[in-house]
Amino acid sequence: MKMYIQLFLLLLVTATGLRAQTVSAETLLERSIKYHDPKGQWGKTPMTLNLKETRPGGSDRTTTIGIDLKKQTFRLDQMREGNQLVYNIAMDDCTYELNGNSDISPEDLEKYRLNCDRAKTMRNYYTYLWGLPMKLTDPGTILHEVKMDEFMGKAAYRLKVTYSPEVGSDIWYFYFDPSSYALTGYRFYHDEATNDGEYITLKGEEKIKNFRLPKERKWYTHKEDKYLGADILQQ
Repeated sequence: MKMYIQLFLLLLVTATGLRAQTVSAETLLERSIKYHDPKGQWGKTPMTLNLKETRPGGSDRTTTIGIDLKKQTFRLDQMREGNQLVYNIAMDDCTYELNGNSDISPEDLEKYRLNCDRAKTMRNYYTYLWGLPMKLTDPGTILHEVKMDEFMGKAAYRLKVTYSPEVGSDIWYFYFDPSSYALTGYRFYHDEATNDGEYITLKGEEKIKNFRLPKERKWYTHKEDKYLGADILQQ
C-alpha cells in the first residue's frame, strides 16, 4: 500500500509540474487578476480600506487608506500612539496634518516624518501591496519564468518578477494557488545571494467592491525568520 501511495504522489507531482510548464507568466497573471479583480475595476473605481497594523514590541496602529487611481488621489489617516497622522496627495501635490493641525513644529515634522517624500512613499507602498496582482501589469515590470514550487507547505505556481532600473532593483517571487490562481504569498530580495529580504504570507479573504483581497498579511525576514508584523483588513 505504501508503494502505491508513493507512486500516486509521484505521478501527481509530475503531472502538476508538467501543467506548470504549459502556463506562461502572462497567462498565469491574467488568470490571477481575473480571480482577484473579476470585474476589471482596478484603476477605475476608488477604494477605501481600514487596517489594523501590529508590530512586535510596538503599539497597534489603525490606518484608513483611500486610493483613487483615476483621479490620482491618495489619503492615509493613521492613529499611532495616540496621535493622528494624515497624508493627502492629489496629483503631485501633498499636504499633511498632525492631530487635525497643518501648522506643525519642525520637531514634530521630523519626529513623525511628515513630508511629501514620505507621503509618496506611503502611497506607493500601500497602492502596490493592496493592488496585487493587478500592479504586476504596470510599466517597468518584467515577468520571468513560471515554475512549480511550494509556499508554506503547499504546492504553488511561482512567478519571478524583476523591474527595470528606473522602477526598482529588488527581485520578487509571487506564489499562486494552482487551482484558483489566487495569490497566496510572496518574497522579495534586496540581495538574493545573501538571503537579504522578506517573505509575506497571506491568510483569509475579504470581498470589497468585487475585489478579492487578503484578510491578513504577515511579514518575516528570510535570514532570521523573524516575525516583523501583520496587516489585518477590517471592513
